[in-house]
Amino acid sequence: MTKDLTLGHPLKIILGFALPIFFGYLFQQFYNVVDTIIVGRFLGVESLAAVGSTGCVHFLVIGFCIGLCSGFAIPVAQRFGGSDYTVMRQFVFNSWILVAIFSVVLATVTMIFCKPLLLLLKTPYDILDKAYDYFIVILAGIPVIMFYNILAGFIRSVGDSKTPLYFLVISAVLNIILDLVFIALFGWGIPGAAYATVISQLVSGILCLFYMNKKFEILRLQKEDKIVSARRISVLLGIGVPMGLQYSITAIGTIILQWSVNLLGSAFVAAMSTAQKISVFFSTPFDALGTTMATYGGQNVGAHKIERLNPGLFWSCTLGAIYSALAFIVMFFFSDFFTYLFISSTESKELVSIVVENTRFFLLMNSSTYFLLALVNIVRFMIQGMGFSKLAVLAGVFELIGRTVIAIVFVPLFGFKGACLASPLAWVLADTFLIFAYFACRKKLL
Repeated sequence: MTKDLTLGHPLKIILGFALPIFFGYLFQQFYNVVDTIIVGRFLGVESLAAVGSTGCVHFLVIGFCIGLCSGFAIPVAQRFGGSDYTVMRQFVFNSWILVAIFSVVLATVTMIFCKPLLLLLKTPYDILDKAYDYFIVILAGIPVIMFYNILAGFIRSVGDSKTPLYFLVISAVLNIILDLVFIALFGWGIPGAAYATVISQLVSGILCLFYMNKKFEILRLQKEDKIVSARRISVLLGIGVPMGLQYSITAIGTIILQWSVNLLGSAFVAAMSTAQKISVFFSTPFDALGTTMATYGGQNVGAHKIERLNPGLFWSCTLGAIYSALAFIVMFFFSDFFTYLFISSTESKELVSIVVENTRFFLLMNSSTYFLLALVNIVRFMIQGMGFSKLAVLAGVFELIGRTVIAIVFVPLFGFKGACLASPLAWVLADTFLIFAYFACRKKLL
């Protein structure tokens, strides 16, 4: 059931491993988008804006959780690549301890500071209560989110990228059904969408747990593996925390940008929310390539096959470039169609016009520079898989600088269109650092 990424042509290996991850992320984003569509259609633009206004804070907190779990899985991939299965299982056990601690602490702290943070972001008062009602449920579900992501990370570490896909498909279908039941049938409003997301991810995590214990004997913990090791914990924290911070630092820039957009009013918040949902959906191949390169880099470094890193990077970037061109073409012709999916027919023509026009500009500006985003994901995750996660955090700092400059200087001058420049500038700055960092890391390994 395992898959060795240290053997075979890199293109074939990367494509075969990335495709299931891509479809998994696609389904994950699909039910996130369906959440938003159902909220917009059944509850109106105000509710749509309320969900969207939490997006950057959601990325700050949940991104840290996902990055942390991804980091914990890298030592597992490295020991699997080096065929050191006893130490690999010790890392698995110590990861569970850290996940339990982090999930409880993060859920408690973020729930306490949820309302103050939304106020700090200048969330418009007409959507503040709705934003809080949605986000507090998501924060309470942090243990569930970490439960699924650590299990998916373990399974991918040993080369199985297909199984998490199957469970995400089940989760996506369940999420859509629960959305309709909780919002349309029970009338639970915005919290109903959050409950649907948390419950469906819990189901996906439980399925991953049963499958991993049944199918992967090398991951099945024995009595001698259950050792609380300060050394193992130190390694896990040294990789996991920087990866989590990488997401959070990037999110801080997004939060500053969201703050500046919030000052423009609910219509522009709705446009930003809609555009980001569509953009994230179309960006899933870059996330899949990034996750693939983390495992690819981890296994090959663990097996001391440094010569395979450059070919892997080349073919991954080639795939990213091809997709970037195709995505821009789709956005150019169909951006308005995607936007109308999120808007209720009962809204005023003036409001709809503002949302559609600004969403289109955002999507075209971002999709025209998607290859820069592809590089950010591919190179950064490769560096993390190679074991240099602390260095990769600096890429997030450069993204923070780019988005902060846009929020403080360009948005006050040019309004929403100025905000659309934030991501392209952030990606340029991050790529400039990451390309040099990769070759420096490779040289050090050699």
